[in-house]
Amino acid sequence: MDPGFRRNDHPFSRRRFGPYHRRYGLRLAAWFLLIAAIVLAAAPAHAVRPDEVLADPVLEARARDIGRELRCLVCRNQSIDDSDADLAHDLRVLVRERLQAGDTDAQVVAYIRSRYGDFVLLRPPLALGTVLLWAGPALILLLGVFGVVRFYRARAHDPGTEANAAALNPEEQRRLDAVLGEER
Repeated sequence: MDPGFRRNDHPFSRRRFGPYHRRYGLRLAAWFLLIAAIVLAAAPAHAVRPDEVLADPVLEARARDIGRELRCLVCRNQSIDDSDADLAHDLRVLVRERLQAGDTDAQVVAYIRSRYGDFVLLRPPLALGTVLLWAGPALILLLGVFGVVRFYRARAHDPGTEANAAALNPEEQRRLDAVLGEER
């Protein structure tokens, strides 16, 4: 051990950290509890009602998996499992009825898709009708880049900018020298 190093000189020793712990300990705990509450509140709350739950746990698990793939048509960006809307409740009941009737997961999704269209799927397939959904963000980004490039190119060619102000013909340079010479 280093002869100049004493045990209590460590930056995290109780003697050096003690006053800070007493002063900031409760604040730190309060911040921790606040962050934990926010994280727990942001977690998805399943809106499946107790009367909807199937007695067979295997069918219920399949219904939950299908419910996470289907969009609530009222809430737009929530699955029917997470939505409290009446239409989402109706869709959850419909999914469970189809599963009890013996349909496969794909048949249940196809049935609901035939009734409500591709919009009911949280991940719509890439098709002619959904190309804009998939390519929209990239298209908006490209248009933004094109606009910025066009703006700066137009600005560079504008005769009033500083970049073009230095390019004077000899006559303008002579007049400028004369004006500057008179002011001095």
